[in-house]
Amino acid sequence: MKRISIQDLKSRLSSAIAEAEAGETIIVTRHNQTVALLGPASEAHVHRGKTISAGGLKPAIKRGTGGRSLALLLEDRGNR
Repeated sequence: MKRISIQDLKSRLSSAIAEAEAGETIIVTRHNQTVALLGPASEAHVHRGKTISAGGLKPAIKRGTGGRSLALLLEDRGNR
């Protein structure tokens, strides 16, 4: 790890960013006290699954209710 003061970082920011992009971690100091770390950004890992590009929608209910749900709703509603 490389140590750099804030004053030097101000004057060489572009090169410090390039080093961080290359994978180096840079310790930023103020009066020889560590105040920050500058390093490569890590991308968040997202698990996409096996069927990500399969396309299409899958039904929530695999088999029909044969109208039973509608009959129950009508029964509950009554004569309203």
